[in-house]
Amino acid sequence: MNTRTFKVVKTDAEWREQLTPEQYQITRNHGTERAFSSPNFDSKLKGLYKCVCCDRPLYRSENKYESGTGWPSFTSPVEPDAVIAVEDRSYGMLRTEIKCADCDAHLGHVFPDGPPPTGLRYCMNGNALVFDQD
Repeated sequence: MNTRTFKVVKTDAEWREQLTPEQYQITRNHGTERAFSSPNFDSKLKGLYKCVCCDRPLYRSENKYESGTGWPSFTSPVEPDAVIAVEDRSYGMLRTEIKCADCDAHLGHVFPDGPPPTGLRYCMNGNALVFDQD
């Protein structure tokens, strides 16, 4: 259950000041990092992945798995309302974009080709996440 009751709203200048150029391009301009280049894409450490923009808890390491895609992949978010799914018709494809529920940061996409129990693959940009080790 989402205990947050606010939206994080900042100006473009504030986001640029807070984020690295790569983080800004991904989270604010719907960018995608190169496969196998993101922080923690293959990490096996236990902990919590949070939104790099607003620190919202998004994914637990227990739900992370090796998808072979080169991006951190998860079977489910830490809470159902931690993320928002949005139809994405860019690049001539129909996909489902995943955004942070608190700040609307672009995180990645979700695909219906993941393992049990959800059958989903939340394919995230590692630069959109910050990792806190348990």
